[in-house]
Amino acid sequence: MDEGFALWANPSSPHAEGRKARSLLEDARERVKARLEWSGEVIFTSGASEAAIMALRHAKAGARLVSTVEHDCLLQAAPEAERLPVRSDGALDLDVLIEAVERGRPLVAVQHVNSETGNRQDLSAVADIVRNAGGLLLADCAQSAGKMMLPPCDMAIVSAHKFGGPIGVGALLVTDYALLEPLGGQERGYRRGTENLPGVLGMAAALEACGDPYLTPDVLEPLDALAHDCRGIGGTWLSDSLAEPTPFIRAIAMPRMSATAQVMRFDMARIAVSQGSACSSGTMKTSRVLEAMQVQPEIAANTIRVSIGWNTSREEVERFCEVWLDLAGA
Repeated sequence: MDEGFALWANPSSPHAEGRKARSLLEDARERVKARLEWSGEVIFTSGASEAAIMALRHAKAGARLVSTVEHDCLLQAAPEAERLPVRSDGALDLDVLIEAVERGRPLVAVQHVNSETGNRQDLSAVADIVRNAGGLLLADCAQSAGKMMLPPCDMAIVSAHKFGGPIGVGALLVTDYALLEPLGGQERGYRRGTENLPGVLGMAAALEACGDPYLTPDVLEPLDALAHDCRGIGGTWLSDSLAEPTPFIRAIAMPRMSATAQVMRFDMARIAVSQGSACSSGTMKTSRVLEAMQVQPEIAANTIRVSIGWNTSREEVERFCEVWLDLAGA
């Protein structure tokens, strides 16, 4: 990012400084494609929300179909979209999907990894159903890009800060620009607004810094012991019931204490957790994702979201486990 600020000029300007900025921007685009192993096109955006709006409102497709457990930014981008239900294990109901896609070239939007529970959808199976029906698949990969391989899809949403990059930058990946209606302006005419060169360079650098695995197993080990203790005192470890849990996000229900109270108590202990997704947790309402999964109301009301970041240490995870057990009275 320092390099981008030092060399910044409008990449659309024809003068020498602008051409140099354009060269850096295009180099970063190729670096992002290489790291994500994406053979299509990359449209840089201000983040996942803008990418969602771009895809859901401007894709050359018919009906919009969106799962009930999508992030708020997708549901708000397509408020009239048909909602696709999930099963109690968080997996998309594929039988319903098979019936729903039987219409003219639908656009189906499904998360790769759920931002509240950490459940991963079987997007290979979803992609087969959507493509066999002649539709398009939009995968929200904000929680998975940089941490695991991208799933098969026609478009994908990426957010830089989710893998340690800067805030305020992301991308919409498309297999072909022809899938979208052009908006004019920058990014090959598919996005308006001067490109955020420092942010784009930071995004590319963060992607290249993502290791394999994203987090070493020792960081996550204390959670295994906590899961055992949680079950033993009557709590609920929601990963137990998920179709395909992933390690970076955990949903945990504490007995006898509301999620709202837990968030405040953890904050007093200088530990940041949330109730529902971070973008909607300020409302302190019971998660609509857990409601869509038919989680019992008394369990949903006591469930917090714990997200493990690229720089989370084992000591921090151990501290969380200690405080959780203390609050639970274990």
